[in-house]
Amino acid sequence: MIRILPSNLVNQIAAGEVIERPSAVVKELIENALDAGATTLSVDCEDGGRSLVRVTDNGKGMSPADLSLAIVRHATSKLPEDDLFNIKTMGFRGEALPSIGAVSRLKITSKLQGSTEAWSLLVEGGTVHEPIPAVLNEGTVVEVRDLFYATPARLHFLKSERSETSAIKEMLTRLALAHPGVSFTFKDADRTLLHYPVMSGDRVGQQRARLSQVFGADVTENLLEVNAEREGIQLKGFTSVPTLNVGTAGHQYFYVNGRAIKDKQLLSLGRVAYQDFLAKDRHPYFVLFIEVPPAFVDVNVHPTKFEVRFRDAALVRGLVIGALKQVLQEAGHRASTTLSTVALGAFRPSISPLPQMAQRPSVYGGGSFKQESFATLREPSAPSYKPAHQSSYTMTAMAPIAVPNVDPSYPLGAACAQVHETYIVAQTDEGLILVDQHAAHERLVYEKMKRDLAAGVIQRQGLLIPEVVELSEDMTVLILERAEELADLGLVVEAFGRGALLVRETPALLGNVVVKKLLEDIGAELQSLDGQTALKEKLEEVCAAMACRGSVRSGRRLTQEEMNALLREMEQTPHSGQCNHGRPTYVELKLKDIEKLFGRR
Repeated sequence: MIRILPSNLVNQIAAGEVIERPSAVVKELIENALDAGATTLSVDCEDGGRSLVRVTDNGKGMSPADLSLAIVRHATSKLPEDDLFNIKTMGFRGEALPSIGAVSRLKITSKLQGSTEAWSLLVEGGTVHEPIPAVLNEGTVVEVRDLFYATPARLHFLKSERSETSAIKEMLTRLALAHPGVSFTFKDADRTLLHYPVMSGDRVGQQRARLSQVFGADVTENLLEVNAEREGIQLKGFTSVPTLNVGTAGHQYFYVNGRAIKDKQLLSLGRVAYQDFLAKDRHPYFVLFIEVPPAFVDVNVHPTKFEVRFRDAALVRGLVIGALKQVLQEAGHRASTTLSTVALGAFRPSISPLPQMAQRPSVYGGGSFKQESFATLREPSAPSYKPAHQSSYTMTAMAPIAVPNVDPSYPLGAACAQVHETYIVAQTDEGLILVDQHAAHERLVYEKMKRDLAAGVIQRQGLLIPEVVELSEDMTVLILERAEELADLGLVVEAFGRGALLVRETPALLGNVVVKKLLEDIGAELQSLDGQTALKEKLEEVCAAMACRGSVRSGRRLTQEEMNALLREMEQTPHSGQCNHGRPTYVELKLKDIEKLFGRR
């Protein structure tokens, strides 16, 4: 027999959809306060929100009649034209307050703006009491006590007090990022866990100040501003330089018309935009705001309003990916300044005495300093240093080091030395640069391959003697299946018996590459592809594998001319601040920071 469920059970079912945990209560109440024009918001909780969630705001408040309607399902002030596709507020679903009241002890105290009286309304497990006079200076105070006491089974699904408190804090942070003109405070048992005061300035200045409050000044310094528009859709916000990345996607925030979104499809757009710069297990920071006409988006596809549906999803996808790539392109060779902080932190002043030289004759005769040639201080058996490359820059071991003239127009300075045949040391006007020669050249080769491929001018170099490479039979078959596509990339291979390939040509850009290693890397990339996926759809991965094998390797000694040529090309190449795997290619150390290490500042 079909029957209509009682209203209290209907509200409990709705609560199960909307009020999953205490942080969901906070979200709904904060959004109501923001729609009421609040500029100061305070949240207090106890026991991770189980015992108490209190939200206080300075919004326009409600009258007694409004209070009585606010806890009725699908009653709202946010839909004046009764058009579900013209929503201009943080709502609407119309289920939050009645759903909260159905599973807790809900008390709402409010004073309508301009009124001399405040009123209070109590809802206990769905039972509604009459409004009574109360005392309140302004705005609204909503208290939610004993959450889920009316549905105790749901309490078992909550996590620990610490986890629930952390979820509330994360939710408030997410909302605070979208509203820099609003003050947010969060307290737990008289402990202030979060306080974001309002900062002065225009919208962009306020947004940057709020980002600094949330992420810190070091992170904010390395965020790039995003501002793009396409067919009436605006995208604004900030995204990080690729070398500023973390191991989780927890620092990625999307907003649609001011509403915080946790849509997997939207979040995946950041991965697509950065796939050319970051390893698969690294993630950038970004805070992005999409503004669309209300009729362009459906915000009511999910009870918690964390998901949306766009009328033209492809348009939004193209706008986001294109805008992020454009911003990264314009960033050029810029790398994160946080790298220098990490590098300087690795230096630790030593207070231990220097090791004593074994039985060395003193050079201090008669108590006064006797200057002798540095050559007499060398061990007799120590061999002279003979670099592999001889040039005008090559010096004997004891020659004084020449300080190069630094052209201010060169951001990466002038090469001074090579350390461990792996790192280039360059001097700038403001400090010094440390460059990983392999990582840097890998990016340069990769970008050149992409340009040549786009222009259809990949140059090949024929091997004087074709090289036979033995691989596993499966990998050999896989590479041969893609032989025609690989030939477009400058790599010409053909079968040479079972489990072997004959390589006749390689991309000229790679120079004298180790062919076997190159094929192994390409084979590994092909194995990760779907058999139906065209190679051209994954050119970045394959080109990256080629570039890695064709770049200047660690352990190769470079002349000053070669080092400077590498620095100049880095300055002119987009994205040269990180290699193809997202690792930094260089670190800049400011002179003032170096001086601090030695107590000069």
